[in-house]
Amino acid sequence: MEEEIINGRVGVIKMNSNSVYTENWISVKNINNNIIFLDNKQMVTGVKIQPRNIFILEENYQNSIIDSLKTFYNLIDYEFWLLVADRPVDVGLYISQLQLQLNDTTSPVYRKLIVDDINKAEMFMNNGVVDTEYFILFKETSTDMLQKKVRNLINNLAQCNLIASQVSNEDLRMILDNFLNGGVNYSSRTVIVNGD
Repeated sequence: MEEEIINGRVGVIKMNSNSVYTENWISVKNINNNIIFLDNKQMVTGVKIQPRNIFILEENYQNSIIDSLKTFYNLIDYEFWLLVADRPVDVGLYISQLQLQLNDTTSPVYRKLIVDDINKAEMFMNNGVVDTEYFILFKETSTDMLQKKVRNLINNLAQCNLIASQVSNEDLRMILDNFLNGGVNYSSRTVIVNGD
């Protein structure tokens, strides 16, 4: 058995000591239809919020958005998790498109600009550039309540001038990979490294 801190409380996880796969000891049963289905019949879903830099706006507009967010958070009357997760950015396609433009360009000035962009994109790729994504997740046992809460979150965030949409299966897998595997994405089963 191993202790783990869950929602600020210490809990005990009963693990099969022979198990080396994450899915054998976490309570995730399945990810389907933009929902994480847990072994205890609960479901987890939520919304993904598009990032927005409000600090480039005028001060009164910033304050209006901040006040709206305060009201929004105070109106949520159920347990939720506000998550910030980094997703690796693949700039390979962008570099390929720049390479094609470079091959078609004869102007030395344009060639230099394209080469500079390729070098910058490769620098980003070599330094592990990531997109920061924002999520609000919650648990529910009723599918109807789950969808109602998602719609309410999207509508209330729109009143805060933020765009949100329901999380996708890919988003949920990325969140699990981010928090269970230190951001490493696995295409097959995930191996647990014993910390002894």
